[in-house]
Amino acid sequence: MPRDTDPLPGRPREATDTPSDRQVPPGTGTPPAPRTASPATTGPAPLPAPHPERAGPPDPSGPPALRVPDAPATAPHAPLTAPDAPATAGGPRGYGAVFAVREFRAVFAAHLLSLLGVVVSELALTVLVYDLTASPLLSALTFALGMLPYLVGGTLFAGIADRYPARRVLVTCDLICAGCVAVMVLPGTPVAGLLVLRCLVAAVSPVFTGTRMAALTDILGEGDLFVLGRSLLRIVSQSALLAGFGVGGLLLAVVSPRGAITITVATFLCSAALLRLGTRDRPARTGGGAGGTLLKESLSGARLVFGHRRIRALILLFWLPPVFVVAPEALAAPYADEIGVGSTALGLLMCAMPVGSIAAELYAGAALSPRSRSLIVLPLAAAGLLPLVLYGFRPGVALAAVALVLAGAGSAYVIGLDQWFVEAVPDELRGRAMTLLTAGLMTLQGVGMALAGLAAEFFPVHQVVAGAGVLGTLCLLLLVAEVRRTGPSHRIRTEVRDGEDRHVTSR
Repeated sequence: MPRDTDPLPGRPREATDTPSDRQVPPGTGTPPAPRTASPATTGPAPLPAPHPERAGPPDPSGPPALRVPDAPATAPHAPLTAPDAPATAGGPRGYGAVFAVREFRAVFAAHLLSLLGVVVSELALTVLVYDLTASPLLSALTFALGMLPYLVGGTLFAGIADRYPARRVLVTCDLICAGCVAVMVLPGTPVAGLLVLRCLVAAVSPVFTGTRMAALTDILGEGDLFVLGRSLLRIVSQSALLAGFGVGGLLLAVVSPRGAITITVATFLCSAALLRLGTRDRPARTGGGAGGTLLKESLSGARLVFGHRRIRALILLFWLPPVFVVAPEALAAPYADEIGVGSTALGLLMCAMPVGSIAAELYAGAALSPRSRSLIVLPLAAAGLLPLVLYGFRPGVALAAVALVLAGAGSAYVIGLDQWFVEAVPDELRGRAMTLLTAGLMTLQGVGMALAGLAAEFFPVHQVVAGAGVLGTLCLLLLVAEVRRTGPSHRIRTEVRDGEDRHVTSR
């Protein structure tokens, strides 16, 4: 269903990581402790034990070693191992081990189908609105509406991700998108109706993406397979942005915009079927809300997430780089005009950063160990925007493309950040946290594009891009220092009392 374009995600363990206490299930009667900030920790400590999968029948797919064993309560500091790591040297490794899990194959195929559907429908709807109105403003607004509702949907509806079973949420989201797109196809639907339906699809997107991210920890565990699974979905998202518009352009050359949109109805329905038939039905994370309203749960989750120093720092590390790294993409056409090159060169500039991102993430996932991916998180995050400083010299197409490839490669830090994040957030809060993560990421990318365009009204384009690299690097140095100060945080716990999440700090 909705497109998962987050170029960033989680938290791999460092040598100084401290263990996270196991969570206290809601309703145990343990009185909540006062809301206090988790103290920063220093010095080496044992690694956290894997969190057991929530109640549900065992997954029959894959070899026995691909299951998450229940950790004994008397061994809270047992070594963390990848739940799907092959038991023998001859078993699948790396990305191959992820595809050995049947449920992930269904999720991956559904992601590919729904993502292509979103990209093609966006392009076709933009063309349709322009055909109906001949207004460039309304056509551009149709495309922009794909990002604007993320903040509202991700904030107000985040509680859905934990309140209801994940499979039900994912299938329902796909069906809602299929229904919206089906109404778009009707000849009598007015332009205003098309824009409202576009907003509804965009508002559903962060709920779908956050729920799927949280569900991956149930399917793949909280270890290295989760990191590699998230990496694969990100790579598909980046690749679909390159291929999807090309496929959409070819479709529009053969069929009408409404005909292209009709095809996307089938992609959403196929995605829903794959998720319904190919994944297990697991219980909700918070037991159905315990009487609290959806809005209350959503806002309570946001308070818990942003009230915890470590989790807040990790989310900002996801969010901040995209605010600045989108500047050269947003200004690619003005920069091509500034240096006097044609549309072919413009296409090269647009493709360079995704190519660098895909190549670097594939290498990090396939060739680096979990520890190595953990070690590169902060250095890559701090230095990832520096290649944009080359724009200050007003480079030609070749050098600019190199700078963009290097900037894209810097986003590989998120493959390690994914593990840090999933270890810091408790299971009962995970769906809401990941929904908020997705919503903020998409919203801030849009803000970054708008700010880059505004700055280019007053300064030359090459100076704006170089300035984004300098300013972004300074901001990230401060943020990296904050992440180091918080250390590998103690995991927060939540207890549900009368429908309200209450903060309990693990020690």
